[in-house]
Amino acid sequence: MLLSVKTHLVYTTSQVCDVLLQIESNTDGAQLCQDPQFSLTSGSSLQEVAGEHGIGVRRWLSVGPRLECRYETRVEITRRIPDLAELRETPRFQLPGSAIQYLMPSRYCHSELFLDFVAGQFDGLTGGALVQAMSHWIYTNFTYDNGASHAGTTAVDSFASLVGVCRDYAHVLIAFVRAAGIPARFVSAYAPDVTPPDFHAVVEVFLDGDWYLVDPTGMSDPSNTVRICVGRDAADASFLTSYGFMDLQEQTVEVTRVGS
Repeated sequence: MLLSVKTHLVYTTSQVCDVLLQIESNTDGAQLCQDPQFSLTSGSSLQEVAGEHGIGVRRWLSVGPRLECRYETRVEITRRIPDLAELRETPRFQLPGSAIQYLMPSRYCHSELFLDFVAGQFDGLTGGALVQAMSHWIYTNFTYDNGASHAGTTAVDSFASLVGVCRDYAHVLIAFVRAAGIPARFVSAYAPDVTPPDFHAVVEVFLDGDWYLVDPTGMSDPSNTVRICVGRDAADASFLTSYGFMDLQEQTVEVTRVGS
């Protein structure tokens, strides 16, 4: 699968502030970026640093009174896509050290509060079959609503209301999966067919010794998902984190299949 990615951001601010930007696609064994181009019209670049676990790149920018940037690339996706239901749990004592933090509760994913629900709702299921059932439960029971949540909405809030956006769907699935003792992490991504077109949020779960993508919104699948970065939840993997108040003026994300 070959995808074209185009992103344009315009923000303004009343004071000079630092911004941590994560919008550039990661290149790894499952996806290859071709001719990536990042341009900064307003604002100045300070430093590039690696993303979490070396996935993706973060840019420190100095912004004020305006941030405008563009990012374009083509991404070839070649990742292996197994049947999720056939994947087995990795025994916890065999987990790599880097995966252990993704068993723990985090800022938006209080997994310890879902122990009873997960045990009762998904009794008898394990591994990929369990994760698949959890994702399907969220897809079936939630309503996608762009105005239903805000930056502080947690998985507990979303579970109580059964509404949200991709970020909220991802947080709830992460909380469910961690409550079952399986590592799960938040993935910021690009994908076609996302409605409305925007940065997308999905989940990676650690099964059979590796990480696998799952999208509880049903809008994307691993064959057309471009990873940008990962983290414990949205706090780690936001596309833009500002250390000062910023106003959104324009934001467009365009992801299309090349040759289709």
